[in-house]
Amino acid sequence: MPEVPPSPVLRAVRMSRSFGDGALRRFALQDVSVDLYPGQLALLMGPSGSGKSTLLAVLSGLLPPDSGHVFAQDQGKTVDVWAMSESQREQFRLRHTGFIFQGYNLFPALSARQQLEIVLKWGVGVGDTEARRRSEDMLSRLGLDKQKTKKPAQLSGGEKQRVAIGRALVKNPTFIFADEPTSALDWENGQIVLELLRAAARARQAAIFVVSHDDRMKAYADVVYQLNEGRLEVEHNPVPLAPAPSPQEGVR
Repeated sequence: MPEVPPSPVLRAVRMSRSFGDGALRRFALQDVSVDLYPGQLALLMGPSGSGKSTLLAVLSGLLPPDSGHVFAQDQGKTVDVWAMSESQREQFRLRHTGFIFQGYNLFPALSARQQLEIVLKWGVGVGDTEARRRSEDMLSRLGLDKQKTKKPAQLSGGEKQRVAIGRALVKNPTFIFADEPTSALDWENGQIVLELLRAAARARQAAIFVVSHDDRMKAYADVVYQLNEGRLEVEHNPVPLAPAPSPQEGVR
């Protein structure tokens, strides 16, 4: 029998978002629809100012659209993200969503291990002992055993980005949203970041949505979206993907 394709875990339908009023009104998104699937790394590209970060913010529940819907899977049920109350949406993000930002957004006073522990303890409700075990395991898999007690000021840019990735992955989220995750890295470290994200998609069946303007990322994506003047087009990746690394290989 033919393999049944997976259902999307997130479906955005005819979303629009504008900024400004009157003659100064500008559309960042115009009638945009997109599906995200488990185990898929989707790449969103486009020139600066094309609306990429706006789309990421709307999909992830951070910025409301002017019109349209974002439907997501929540414990086997379909929910309309923007029909929730603010507190419901916050709880949804805490349970299901991981974020990787351009500037890392690490807490200056916390060690690498504590950056991950706080997500598990305050975001997911994991106890102290289990939070430490899971955090240390994730940092070990990221090759950060020796850095686990260091604070951000003591880490290199690549190390800080790996901590940020570990923080996004440690709670096993359904969705991971990454905004220019390699912009502060050289290409060698950028490739490591992308391999880690792709391995997480495969091993954890997470839906990963990456925003970038770097064409070299296409080789790591399952599908590429182009956003221009608020309009979204789909470009299936023309570059054959290398076999996805195993969880043990992909997060060292």
